[in-house]
Amino acid sequence: MTNLASWLPFQSLRGWTPANINGDLIAGFTLAAIAIPEQMATARLGGFAPEIGFFVFAAGSVAFAAFGANRYLSAGADSTITPLFAGGLALLAASGSPQYLAMAATLAVMVGALVVLCGLLRLGWIADLLSVPVTTGFLAGISIHIIVSQLPGLLGLPAESGETLRRVGEIAANLHLTNPWSLILGLGVFLIVFVCERISARIPGALIGLVLATLAVITLGLANRGVAVLGALPNGLPQASLPLAGLDDVQALVPLALLIAIVVMVQTAATTRSFVPPNGEAPDVNRDFVGVGAGSVASGLFGGFPVNASPPRTAIAVQTGGHSQVAGLVAAVIVLALGAFGGGLLASVPQAALAGVLLFVAQRILRWQVFADVFRQAPIEFVLILITMAAIVALPIQIGVAIGIGLSLLHGVWSATRTQPIELNQVPGTSVWWPPTRGAPGDQTPGVLVAAFQAPLSFVNADRFKRGFCELVDAGKGDVKLVVLEASNIVEIDYTAAQALIQTVTHCRNAGAIFAIARMESVRAQEALARFGIIDLVGPQRIFHSVDAAITTLRPGPLPQEQESSA
Repeated sequence: MTNLASWLPFQSLRGWTPANINGDLIAGFTLAAIAIPEQMATARLGGFAPEIGFFVFAAGSVAFAAFGANRYLSAGADSTITPLFAGGLALLAASGSPQYLAMAATLAVMVGALVVLCGLLRLGWIADLLSVPVTTGFLAGISIHIIVSQLPGLLGLPAESGETLRRVGEIAANLHLTNPWSLILGLGVFLIVFVCERISARIPGALIGLVLATLAVITLGLANRGVAVLGALPNGLPQASLPLAGLDDVQALVPLALLIAIVVMVQTAATTRSFVPPNGEAPDVNRDFVGVGAGSVASGLFGGFPVNASPPRTAIAVQTGGHSQVAGLVAAVIVLALGAFGGGLLASVPQAALAGVLLFVAQRILRWQVFADVFRQAPIEFVLILITMAAIVALPIQIGVAIGIGLSLLHGVWSATRTQPIELNQVPGTSVWWPPTRGAPGDQTPGVLVAAFQAPLSFVNADRFKRGFCELVDAGKGDVKLVVLEASNIVEIDYTAAQALIQTVTHCRNAGAIFAIARMESVRAQEALARFGIIDLVGPQRIFHSVDAAITTLRPGPLPQEQESSA
């Protein structure tokens, strides 16, 4: 009954009381002020009319409030995934064409369905597929994509399309055509947002900059001086309908949908874990997958594009006193009203101002501190950052993301394969067995080898486990009479690893040593021992809760050389 209750809609509003209304109203108005320019700019980044960003934000906010769990998380159009799907869709249809819009809506439904399914199946671990270095390289590549895509708008040049490196060349060739008014407006908005962010994240710098830039266009007549403006946007609410993409288009979108879904789950999990209620309430990543995924589905049904969790907007909701998703719903109503009835108010907004907003977003997602830390502390992983960043910039963006995910997985596998069995020594005067350290080698028991393997046993390291263990036994040249596997770090054993462990036990016996296992604390590993017949092979009487118990019970008698010396 409790499980069923936990999946009822609007769990994100649990515990809300009328006393919370003031905080949620303030947070909602602030969130709307931040979201309005950001959602417009992000929609244009993806090749959509600005008002589509408003509808996407409303769909994401309402759906997450209904189906998510986190009290603060803000879902909507996001600059992290927009370059990804825009680049992928541009290979299949002309940007802004009816086919492009239909495929984007179809992609939103597909991504949303995948994310919802992963949440229902409790596959939150998928969010851990990307390591921090690969994620950092991924965000750096996305940042470069955003900067290159917005430079024409900032400089007042014709919009460019195609590969990133070719765009850079074309922009450089057209620099002499730069419109100084556009440049001033774009850089001015960037500086306003940057300074406001430095003072307080609560200040809606993007909205302030947008309003000031629009007033400058109107009062100085800059539209007549070559400054591109949005023009009047159509009023009215979008109509719900099924996306009209064909079966061939759906098949072509499957790889892109998988990539976007993984990125959405990674960012959603990070946001959920970073912003939890002060009462210590545990984050529910899987439920939040359902909420964000439902937002994408709703967005697609109203002709929008995929949505994502936004860490910066979520932080704003927290910092301005939000208590629940009521803040997100208030923001959604304001933004939706502007999109439905305020199109005329946005007619004179300069495109350069939106470019300035996105340039700020681009520099914000660059993790300079992580760059420096990884370079100093883990040079090999720094190479992962550079490769991922270069792949996303130089190759079609979805291929670059796929390479980043592949590198992350390969790095994890490579790390697991490097694990070696290590001999343990007893810390003098204690019952603790520990790897020997420089200057403090520890004690050894004659005729006894205590060794550990500090990783799950699987097919990727099974051979290294067997060879390393056998080498330790053979190094004793026949003096080892008892081998104790200290197994506290072995949490899993697959079939291949089980065969390697069986061969290791056999090798020890052939070398004249008894084999025992101590401190296998993982229930899954214990079940694997029984399932693969290893308990019967070793003997249940040779499986112990501690290394000391194993040695006390099975310790061999004096070795021949000890008997001679005592005589």
